[in-house]
Amino acid sequence: MAIGQHYQNAYVTRDVDKAVAGFRQWADTRLILETEVEVKLWTPEGEGTGVQKLAFVWVEDLNYELIEPKSGDVLKIYQEGLPEGDGLAFHHVCHRVDDWDETMAHIEKNPFPVVLKGGTPDMLQFCYVDTREWLGHFTEYIWANPERWQQLGGR
Repeated sequence: MAIGQHYQNAYVTRDVDKAVAGFRQWADTRLILETEVEVKLWTPEGEGTGVQKLAFVWVEDLNYELIEPKSGDVLKIYQEGLPEGDGLAFHHVCHRVDDWDETMAHIEKNPFPVVLKGGTPDMLQFCYVDTREWLGHFTEYIWANPERWQQLGGR
């Protein structure tokens, strides 16, 4: 179930600002993008909207996604992984893929369930697969058109 290009390690936190400060202090970052966003998501329990504060920290071509779930039941996948304090807890890796339909067909042939999906057709699509039994963490797959990939800091 490891397909595509691994480009991201993601962490959940109760304090994105503190996490970003740590990267500014201890990492050789080339780009940091910060945002707070409301997103419509699908989960096996249904669709809903969640608000999350995000930071995308680039060190060379490796992205560190920092996720602070703010509100919304659909963000349970992140909320359940939060550490006790305001530090970081590893959550998932992300692989960029070239063909979304081919990727989804591949995922459907495997025993690992899709636990979260979202995106905008023709711009960006993503899904999380529960690979915890195998890898100990979730695996995210993302497809982005070239313009959106650049906006996210990819090169």
